[in-house]
Amino acid sequence: MTGPVAPSRGALRPIGPHQVRLTGGFWGRRQTVNGAATVAHSRTWMDRLGWTTNFREPSPKTRGREFSDSEVYKLTEALCWESARPGGEDHRDELAELTALIGGAQAADGYLHTAYGRAGQPPRYGDLSFGHDLYCAGHLIQAAVAAARTGTAAGLLEIGVRAADHICATFADEGFCGHPEVETALVELYRVTGERRYLEQAAAFVNRRGHRTLPEHEFGWEYFQDAVPVRSGTVFGGHVVRALYLAAGAVDVAVETGDDELLEAVARQFDRTLARRTHLTGGMGSRHLDESFGEDFVLPPDRAYSETCAGVATVQLAHRLLLATGDLRYGDIVDRVLHNVIATSIGDDGRSFFYAQTLHQRTPAEMPSGRERKRFSGGGRAPWFEVSCCLNNMARLIASLGTYFASEDSGGVQLHQFAPMRVEAGGMVLDVHTDYPDGGTVRVTVVEAPPVPRTITLRVPAWASGADGVHRKVFEGGEQIRLDLPMRPRWTFPDPRADALRGCAAVEVGPLVMCAESIDLEDDVRLDEIQVDTSVAPEIGAVKGRRTTPFDESWPYQSHRTTTEGTDPVVVPLLPYHRWARRGPSTMRIWLPTTN
Repeated sequence: MTGPVAPSRGALRPIGPHQVRLTGGFWGRRQTVNGAATVAHSRTWMDRLGWTTNFREPSPKTRGREFSDSEVYKLTEALCWESARPGGEDHRDELAELTALIGGAQAADGYLHTAYGRAGQPPRYGDLSFGHDLYCAGHLIQAAVAAARTGTAAGLLEIGVRAADHICATFADEGFCGHPEVETALVELYRVTGERRYLEQAAAFVNRRGHRTLPEHEFGWEYFQDAVPVRSGTVFGGHVVRALYLAAGAVDVAVETGDDELLEAVARQFDRTLARRTHLTGGMGSRHLDESFGEDFVLPPDRAYSETCAGVATVQLAHRLLLATGDLRYGDIVDRVLHNVIATSIGDDGRSFFYAQTLHQRTPAEMPSGRERKRFSGGGRAPWFEVSCCLNNMARLIASLGTYFASEDSGGVQLHQFAPMRVEAGGMVLDVHTDYPDGGTVRVTVVEAPPVPRTITLRVPAWASGADGVHRKVFEGGEQIRLDLPMRPRWTFPDPRADALRGCAAVEVGPLVMCAESIDLEDDVRLDEIQVDTSVAPEIGAVKGRRTTPFDESWPYQSHRTTTEGTDPVVVPLLPYHRWARRGPSTMRIWLPTTN
């Protein structure tokens, strides 16, 4: 049994869901909530709003948006992984019901989309820019791949194969979707079936982009990833999720075809994007209007978009690059995104979430109601959005999360993420004990090992440089390896070219980005009155600074520097960013103005 990503070649081999069991801790708890609450919550909302009804009762006016079918498919994929993981909830009965529902809506030629092609509906593929026909098909095929690899949804693979055959016949010579996604799906279907035309079609979709083929739009060709060929790009731009999904698909194509030039092109663009267009949390996106990247160093914290789906896509891309190249540093961005984007998005009960994730909340965030929310940003976690792509994306990621935590090769096993877990890989059985990310000690106990030298590699994060993470020897049962990561709070300063962050500092502890939340301040103190003193080392849970009160002027621009009415010493409490907005309406900021 393999996981969501199963390349046939690469420096490292992924592990399957049966090879790792999260046994508790930070991510084990969240995986339990995901399987017991999140997937059921998602299904309830899709039934309530008629998104599942679309498959059973065709209508000229489809319920939900043009891409709502994809949410049913992502939920189905999540249920497959959840049912297969050790200790997971068994959703096989629901999967059988969903498979029948989905299959019943498929046309005889394999086409499947509930919004197009039936009586009174727009035609198939009538709007390749925004129609999402192929995008939805991609998520269907990924669900079918999950069903095949886990053996949990009989018949779903056949539905996915019929859809893929229709795509290959229809798009053999030209055309592609305005929202990448089908590329990764077709490559994984090739990996399951061995049918090479799926790989060739994915490669064709990747290579057709960048020639300004789609109609011109106010957001520009970059929005659709049609401005520059993938091989020629220097940095990711345009719509963030589209860019990351395309990059993941390009990596899959490159790995399976041996196209090192394409692989290097994606790695080069990802590295530059991390260096110039990524928020401290690992989130991406600085423009709300078109959900896009800003230019280099355009990283305003109060206008950070940082869509949760972009966080999921970043994990998917970084994991692919890690497997392909063996470069463990890609595990660092996975670590950062998991603890500061994914963990921040989801509510404690698994039934609410952020769509977009600001780094600076200027006005108290409104708390969710029981209604579907239209706005994507500016409030607390909501139980559902008009566009609810993020919740189901997180559900499928968290259900399969263990497969991202370790890998293997001919010499041993690599531990990329730290959690209490049992790992069976590289010819060994290992138990990992840790309270990471709240603590920095990671203990690995060898339960079983062969009587030959093996290598156990633990990723050492960049912020913990100096530790030794590679251990090679003949291991014996009961032997332990210990990694101690420094978890002292540390100041972090932005690149001076990031104008919106100039004169500010942030605090990090291990992989966690910290923030100040108004609910922890004294009643008469506001976050925008605080400056922090970076000459004093941050403490656990607090930093020292001063409170300033600017003069109110009739015009906010003066020919002299504005002064304050006085300065008062203040201790600023801090908490992990992933814990904000869980205690009522509040303001929040990560980047704090400094006294100097």
